[in-house]
Amino acid sequence: NADGSANVVASNRFLGQTTPYVGEYGISTNPSSFAAYGYQAYFTDKSRGAVIRLSRDGITPISDHGMVDYFADKLDTIAVDRIIGSYDENRRLYNLTMKDSSQKHDAHRDLGSTTISFSEKVTGWTSRKSFIPESGISLNNTYYTFNEGNLFEHGVK
Repeated sequence: NADGSANVVASNRFLGQTTPYVGEYGISTNPSSFAAYGYQAYFTDKSRGAVIRLSRDGITPISDHGMVDYFADKLDTIAVDRIIGSYDENRRLYNLTMKDSSQKHDAHRDLGSTTISFSEKVTGWTSRKSFIPESGISLNNTYYTFNEGNLFEHGVK
């Protein structure tokens, strides 16, 4: 319970038992970076300059896979509301968009902004995307992003 009492946890009919994860990371103040697929949840901890995966095995800083310095620097300069996470179910990628509002804006792309992807298959950051969405979602194994009120379907042949 929020006040520290166990009165909500005592019922096994609805909530079950709480299991805390050991670690020093949290979602900080950027819930828009959150994305989930199956038993895995992804988010950023801006205050620690890290990108995190929460899975059955606990909390793992996936930014440690070759990108420690990059995320420490980039997340330090980005406004909290400009970090957007989404999951592409078709390609099995966590897409993280970091919008840099200090850079010049272009009609098709925010200069200085970036979208990069993490793949569990290779346990690493595999690609930099050409799109900068305001939001993204997978539905029926199709990945959609939104930008300036427009809907974009990805992976169309």
